[in-house]
Amino acid sequence: MESSGYNFLSKFVHKIALGSNAVAETSFDIEKSTFLKRKSNVITDNRHLFVSGLARSGTTALLRGLYETQEFASLTYADMPFVLSPNLWRGLSFIKSGSEYKERAHKDGIYINNDSPEALDEVFWKVFSGNNYILNDRLVKIDLSQEIMVLFGDYIDLILIKNFQGKKIRYLSKNNNNILRINQILKNFPYSKVIIPFRDPMQQSLSLQNQHIHFCKIQKRDPFTLTYMNWIGHHEFGLNQKPFFLGDNSIFNKMLEYDKMDINFWLLTWLNYYKYVLDNYAESCILFSYEQLCNSPDIVLNRLLKKIGVNDFIFKLPAFSSEKRIGVNFDSKILSDCMITYNRLTEMTS
Repeated sequence: MESSGYNFLSKFVHKIALGSNAVAETSFDIEKSTFLKRKSNVITDNRHLFVSGLARSGTTALLRGLYETQEFASLTYADMPFVLSPNLWRGLSFIKSGSEYKERAHKDGIYINNDSPEALDEVFWKVFSGNNYILNDRLVKIDLSQEIMVLFGDYIDLILIKNFQGKKIRYLSKNNNNILRINQILKNFPYSKVIIPFRDPMQQSLSLQNQHIHFCKIQKRDPFTLTYMNWIGHHEFGLNQKPFFLGDNSIFNKMLEYDKMDINFWLLTWLNYYKYVLDNYAESCILFSYEQLCNSPDIVLNRLLKKIGVNDFIFKLPAFSSEKRIGVNFDSKILSDCMITYNRLTEMTS
């Protein structure tokens, strides 16, 4: 990817839609006043699904697999850039369904088109949280007001309305930043479930490191890509990478001792994230092993469908393997700490 692929007009429209909170809030207000009156025919009992893992843990593959069941509604690339007004934008845009597939910017073999689901609801949190959780060097947890959570419920309803085709469906979100707000999600949507995928720490860390290098190169060549990722709240890797601060000063401060090109930074990123998950959410969320998915995808996915209440779909998939990379120049103590957490997570999925 030598450039973002957006022409001048596309960049201009994205700047209008995503570069101004005032425009985004106004579009959301118009969307609500126009479409929420239809919600009685569409809305379910809030049995929604939130997928939130550290990047490169298989979240996209899981999102797409669940979306294929046709039991869920999700934001798609066709909703860009007016993601806070999906019904209005559908009527105004010239984006057609079923566009040609192309490999996404990650260059990781995942192909997308306008109908592909994607993690875009972070725009909502950026607009209504005022970026208060996005600091210069980290992303932090903040207390969300009840007003914001009510607005998020309205936003979910609007996405369901846009996708309504005579059958009531549930909302599906893949948003890695939701680790910052799992408490509020579980409290305000008690019938919903949160799935947290995880992966072998060395393999996931090497994949994160590789994507960081890849996106740094892209963003240096094409500054709009960096601007775009800031607009949609993606800080997993690249020049705007910001690690999660989840309360463990020891791990976080040690992480900051390493350059982001160093594998130890990414191993500590893994440990920082999944130790927090293990200590706080292993009992209340669904842990999902990437390695188990690779080895027995049909068994693992069908077992997951039962847990989330999808009864009319059966996956039939062969086992597959992902590329195994060899880590070098890593601190064996850091990796050992990661493996302790990884093994405990794996035991809890059995």
